Amino acid sequence: MTEIKRLFDIPYYQLENHPLTEAFATKYNGEWKAISTQEYIDQANAISRGLLKLGIKPNDKIAIISSTNRTEWNVMDIGILQIGAQNVPIYPTISEEDYEYILNHSEATYCFVSDEEVLQKVNNIKVRTKLKEVYSFDEISNCKSWMELLNSGEDKSNQDEVEKLKDAVKADDLATIIYTSGTTGRPKGVMLTHENIVSNVMGSAPRVPFETGTYVALSFLPVCHIFERMILYLYQYYSVSIYFAEALDKISDNLKEVKPHVISAVPRLLEKVYDKIIAKGTALTGIKQKLFYWAVELGLKYEPYGQNGWWYETRLNLARKIIFSKWKEGLGGNIELIVSGSAALQPRLARIFAAAGIPVMEGYGLTETSPVIAVNDERNNGFRIGTVGKVLDNVEVKIADDGEILAKGPNIMRGYYKDEEKTREVLDADKFFHTGDIGELDKDGFLKITDRKKEMFKTSGGKYVAPQLIENVMKQSRFIEQIMVVGDGEKMPSALIQPNFEFIQDWAQRKNIDLGDGSEKSIANNTMVKERIQEEIDFYNQKFGKWERVKTFELTPEAWTVDGEQLTPTMKLKRRNIKEKYKQLYENLYGRS
Repeated sequence: MTEIKRLFDIPYYQLENHPLTEAFATKYNGEWKAISTQEYIDQANAISRGLLKLGIKPNDKIAIISSTNRTEWNVMDIGILQIGAQNVPIYPTISEEDYEYILNHSEATYCFVSDEEVLQKVNNIKVRTKLKEVYSFDEISNCKSWMELLNSGEDKSNQDEVEKLKDAVKADDLATIIYTSGTTGRPKGVMLTHENIVSNVMGSAPRVPFETGTYVALSFLPVCHIFERMILYLYQYYSVSIYFAEALDKISDNLKEVKPHVISAVPRLLEKVYDKIIAKGTALTGIKQKLFYWAVELGLKYEPYGQNGWWYETRLNLARKIIFSKWKEGLGGNIELIVSGSAALQPRLARIFAAAGIPVMEGYGLTETSPVIAVNDERNNGFRIGTVGKVLDNVEVKIADDGEILAKGPNIMRGYYKDEEKTREVLDADKFFHTGDIGELDKDGFLKITDRKKEMFKTSGGKYVAPQLIENVMKQSRFIEQIMVVGDGEKMPSALIQPNFEFIQDWAQRKNIDLGDGSEKSIANNTMVKERIQEEIDFYNQKFGKWERVKTFELTPEAWTVDGEQLTPTMKLKRRNIKEKYKQLYENLYGRS
């Protein structure tokens, strides 16, 4: 029986315990193509043999840059790890400058790309790196295909060498270097060992209600991030069939085709799903619209474990039959669980989705913690709205005197690659990792995150303000797509707001409001839009102390994007960039224009 100590042990464990005919499935030219557990292992071994023929040795670094999740990524991952080399995943949409920095910093010698767009970016900087060759998953002229490597590995004469190298890999050996997108400065290379990630898979496993070999998952969050990557290993441990979504704009279609039982998502995506559902409800008329809003209102009062009493539960059952069942259908019809991470989930979303019979289990962690520190579990009273759940059994958490969350356990990174100074800044002498997040543990052991330590600021009046808390509440408004609360050293908190341009166009049409040429700029400058957003700000301000309330705001004339450098790849605000880009609007907030 395979004991799971290294990441590549997981596929062999699946083969022995519950092999799948569809371990992974990717869509090519409009058709789903699946590989079995046995094919997955056979291909990974072929890749290992092919890499050895290229001269790859233990501790060599191989980069993978893929625009979408796909079967090839996972085959490459195991093929690389089995021979003691390290996988360096790179986020596809970062700048060429960051590509160059990461490839050089990691000293990657080979790079595997998904498509022509990524290849072009790599080719533009390749001469300034140590790359010997670039391979592509898609068939591209003038680029070697990854199939060449697979085919070269068909010759099994060096499999003995693969087996020796596999046996030589220890649990505490380095498995991967993941470069954090970072809201400031250069990306940092987080070194994660096999044990780091395996311990997190095993620690998270008891928190998910999977029946081995019966579940189907749809995967679309970037696998270059540790959140989705760890979940893919967790799925493999439970013999979950994994389908890879074609692209973000195809998720809706793929959900209906695949009918998954489980997906992982980030709060921003769930906010968009909810907004679309509400928009459809708004378009209804008469009794249908009344029933829709009755169900929504009921859902927003949801408390788990029947805490609202039998009369509430009776009405909820009715709402599930006539309204919420349609929400479930929109997600394929079989959805039983959504795992959410990467940012704070608005409690109203946790309530409404749970009420709809689509429980969202929010978790918390960082790349440096492999990633899960705590996660909710609907079973055994392990789900509490407004928290990130209980700390994993194999992780220890304590709250520092200043409120910072400190974590210790087998999931904590080895350190930052080639940066002992930054490593010492976050790992103390007792091996506790300083997360930079402020939080609290309640009497029942549930962890609640309140803000980022570095993002809290003090007004000129000496009052502390936690911007994330305010932003998360304000983003409940359908008029607000993104918001950044500012005010460090200023007399009062204010906000830069990116309006929800799409929703505002629909709203203006319904209300016969003239938006001029309908451009983002004309929307941001429209007096009636500003007045309406002021109403939203006034409404949500009531939830905060006087010193925390947003007193003034400015609307930005375009959307904040990853490509525009206002957001990180995980949709977190790049505060310094936003403030720099909208310097004039910032000055306007405080009457300094």
